[in-house]
Amino acid sequence: MRCKWNLTIVSLCLLGTWIAPSFASDITEKGRDVFNKARLAVVTIEVVVKASGPGGRSGESKQDITGTVVDPSGLTVVALSACDPAEMYRRVSQEYKVQTEVSDIKMLLDDGTELPAEIVLRDNDLDLAFLRPKTKPASPMTAVDLSKSGPAQVLDEVVTLNRLNKAASRAYAASIEHIAAVIQKPRTFYIPDATMSATSLGCPAFLPDGRILGVFVIRAVSSEGEGTSNYRQNLTSIILPAEDILKGAKQAPDVKPDSEKKEEPKDSKEKSDGADKK
Repeated sequence: MRCKWNLTIVSLCLLGTWIAPSFASDITEKGRDVFNKARLAVVTIEVVVKASGPGGRSGESKQDITGTVVDPSGLTVVALSACDPAEMYRRVSQEYKVQTEVSDIKMLLDDGTELPAEIVLRDNDLDLAFLRPKTKPASPMTAVDLSKSGPAQVLDEVVTLNRLNKAASRAYAASIEHIAAVIQKPRTFYIPDATMSATSLGCPAFLPDGRILGVFVIRAVSSEGEGTSNYRQNLTSIILPAEDILKGAKQAPDVKPDSEKKEEPKDSKEKSDGADKK
């Protein structure tokens, strides 16, 4: 009898060692497929930001951030907090007095092309900024179809795409992330696992079947009355669902000629629920 139990245990162990690599191979193969199909929709955005603060202090900084192309015309979404973080800082700290201005934007494409671009729509509540090239691209750009989206559940695996920094030759990268939590109120969004990876703000997240889940942004809530020591408690990285991004993309206007520009890019009319502004 004992021999039979031993054989059963050995069989189960062998089965387990066979199944685990099988599952790992499955998500790896699906992830590579997503990577090969969608990587060109991930672009590097070079942003120059001018800042001025109390006492007349001022400065200028240049940084690379990640953008996701959501229309073949070149319409691209980025995390506003990565592009122009002033609004986010003001929300979490009442003492933040620095004023910022995005003075120059370029989209850096895979073939070395640099496309001057500008912000045409901002949504402070959702931490989104939509960019358009100032001139029409020579050919339609590879874009993520936001209408082909799907939901995720806790512990689901998702595939994220990024384009690395200059030191890494701006190579395309992919990561497998896990959904740690699904938030339903005041709106639906996903909390990714905190494990370190190549994923950054503005990166798209896909379900293993290739449907888009959303884009990584920052959720910030007001720290009014709490002081500034705990401001980190009022910030978290989230995956904003594709449905919300699609609503903003449909509102994004075309780039106007310089002769017609009289105002700053308009804010999105799609506002968060009142509870979103606590």
